[in-house]
Amino acid sequence: MLLHKNQINEYIQKGDLVIRPLLDDNQINEITVDFRLGHDFLVSIQSREPFIDTSLNNNQKPISGFFQETRRRLGETFMLYPSQTVLATSLEYVKLPNDVYISLNMRSSYTRLGITISTIVQPGYCGCVSLELTNTNKNPINLTVGARVFQARFFKISESSNYFNQPRKYICQVRPEASAVNQDKDLEVLNKLREEYN
Repeated sequence: MLLHKNQINEYIQKGDLVIRPLLDDNQINEITVDFRLGHDFLVSIQSREPFIDTSLNNNQKPISGFFQETRRRLGETFMLYPSQTVLATSLEYVKLPNDVYISLNMRSSYTRLGITISTIVQPGYCGCVSLELTNTNKNPINLTVGARVFQARFFKISESSNYFNQPRKYICQVRPEASAVNQDKDLEVLNKLREEYN
C-alpha cells in the first residue's frame, strides 16, 4: 500500500519513521518525500587495471580502488560527467519501520536532464540513503549539494520484517560505499564449481 502525506506524517510524529533533517515543509508531498543530495561522493575513476572484477576468479584490484572520495559543503556544486557513475548519499538520515520500504526515483526535473537512479530501501533500514547516479546526457551536469534531487515513495507491507535478522553488506551507512558484490555467497559456490570442473 502506497502511503500518502498524512500517513507519512503520522509515522514521523509517532517516532516510527525518522527523516532528519527535514529542512522545509515542502519536502513531504502528497505521495512522495523529496530527499537532498548529501556531502560525500565516490567518483568512478579510470584505473590501470583492465576491468572491474566482480568474480572470485582473479586477484584483481578491490572494487573500492576504482573510486575516489570527495566531499562538498552545502550549496557547493558537484559535476556529474556524461556516462559517469557516482556513488552518493542523501543528506537525510532515515530509520524505516519494519513494515515500510521506500522506492527511489529522481525528481522529474533531474530525470529530464538524463540523470538516473532506481533502487529500493528495505524495511527497518537505518542510515543515509545510498544513491547510484548516472548521467546519460551528452553534457556534464552541475549538481548543488543540498538540493532536492530525488524522491521516495513509501510502501507499507502486510508483514513486518526485521532488516537486521539476516547478514547485510550495507548497514547503517552515512557515506557512500563501493559495491560489495564480491561478498555475494553465490560467488563462492560458483567458484568451487569452476575449480571442480578445471
